[in-house]
Amino acid sequence: MTRTLIVGGNAGGASAAARLRRLDESREIVVFERTDHVSIGTCGMPYYVGETIDDIEDLLVQTPASLERRFDLDVRTGHEVLDIDPDAKRVTVAHDDRESVESYDSLILSPGAEPIVPPIDGIEACECVHTLQSLADARSIRERVEQGAERAVVVGGGYIGLEVTESLTEAGVDVSLVEMEDHVMQALDYEMAAQVNNHLREQGVDLHLNARAESVDLIDPTTVELADGTAIPADVIVLATGVRPRTDLAAAADLQIGDRGGIVVDDQLETAADDIYAIGDAIEVTDRVTGQPAHVPLAGPANKQGRTVANVIAGPPDSQERVLATAIAKVFDRTVAATGANEDALRAADIRYETSVTYSHSHASYYPGAEPMWIKVLFDPTEGDLYGAQIVGGEGVDKRIDVLATAIAFDATVFDLQELDLAYAPPYGSGKDPVNMAGFVAGNVVTGVVDVLHWDDLEDLDPDAYTLLDCRPIEERHDDGAFVNATTIPLGELRERLDELPEDSTIVPHCKAGLRSYITTRILTQHGFDATNVAGGYELYRQAKRDRDARESSAELGTVFR
Repeated sequence: MTRTLIVGGNAGGASAAARLRRLDESREIVVFERTDHVSIGTCGMPYYVGETIDDIEDLLVQTPASLERRFDLDVRTGHEVLDIDPDAKRVTVAHDDRESVESYDSLILSPGAEPIVPPIDGIEACECVHTLQSLADARSIRERVEQGAERAVVVGGGYIGLEVTESLTEAGVDVSLVEMEDHVMQALDYEMAAQVNNHLREQGVDLHLNARAESVDLIDPTTVELADGTAIPADVIVLATGVRPRTDLAAAADLQIGDRGGIVVDDQLETAADDIYAIGDAIEVTDRVTGQPAHVPLAGPANKQGRTVANVIAGPPDSQERVLATAIAKVFDRTVAATGANEDALRAADIRYETSVTYSHSHASYYPGAEPMWIKVLFDPTEGDLYGAQIVGGEGVDKRIDVLATAIAFDATVFDLQELDLAYAPPYGSGKDPVNMAGFVAGNVVTGVVDVLHWDDLEDLDPDAYTLLDCRPIEERHDDGAFVNATTIPLGELRERLDELPEDSTIVPHCKAGLRSYITTRILTQHGFDATNVAGGYELYRQAKRDRDARESSAELGTVFR
């Protein structure tokens, strides 16, 4: 009888086991899981912490009994694989202080990842410090909330950190969020993440950016000391500082470990050793856009890799695709999503790119409940090939990021976005869907219909060479603020007032979000002016400025804004 051993359950290992059984009823399949749970909803744990999910048992996706009953699997929880002998094709397993040797025909490694614990003095001695990797972690944090914790410090502003921050806040806990970079959610570019920074503050989160937790002081009250001397009291501390691939077992077996810290596999998920495969959070993948090695610890890729490796071992020919790392998170009243490469990744890969930003509503604006969203797309400036997308908004963000991820996966261009035939009825969308609009705007940039400046270009504009033109109605400028020294001509009056604009200067029209200023730019260009639109408009700049003002003095940012 052919025998496959799987090290680790959850998204990757459990998916591989189930698919193998569907392909081969006669195969012996043994799953070794070192914890007590073989398949849990890890992504749901932040919502249990904050009591959105009431019963922790709801996070058990499958149990050993359910897997054994449905798929005839031999699931052994509390079993830790200690050693692999690739030559003899066997592993050593520990359970209840005993060891056994198990042989295999094929071996699948799905050990997952482990939390990164930053070097914070005093952290080991503090019982109120938790990671969020297991159901036991989630239960411990929830118990502290139920016992009356009033103040929490969350270290790390990634997806898990933000979800924990929201959940604890909604459970009535005062939360301080500490992030080393200048914005949360590193998958986003700064101007998109600035909106999230601002929203966190609006929800009462005490946000510390460009900040590093240096020590935990166990005096009463327990405090987290930041590198700048700030002391934050805390009844519970959650470390959400990311994860690293769990590779000790693979490294001891002389399997190759890559530069990103994960197990190296080929396109069929096989390691350097024959008949040993690896999947999930423990491996390195290839980024679909940049072609660079990447570590993508997300459930979606792990589940697909489980299915793929089962096909490779026992089914139809298959291989893993490159990964886009599409992700989404709920942050209070906002939904934040990203797919593909951001600007940092494109610069690191030396890929030329351009960006555009559009402001749209989730459905027809005249139908009640329409919510705005900002969509940023990154693309090749010459051909329009799509590289990445980011969205911050409310309802409908999930739908649009999935459309954009699909487009990138099928090598679409911004011009293809224009042609997508997407569902429309007033409660659900618009005749020109936000994805179509993103394609129209980006396509205009590629074809040279409009030139653009970006929000961060505005601080350094030479007033002798550029003239800012505010084309919003007067009342809108009064409500939202304005750029200093901008010429003000509403769009509706522009054609009659062209003689008020200098002919020896580049005119930079701007409005709230870029649509009216685009129309203004087209009028000016056709009347012989040199004109450049502001991508994303005044509001995108204002969001970035609001965030910076929360951390820096306005004098350090120049005087372009008032």
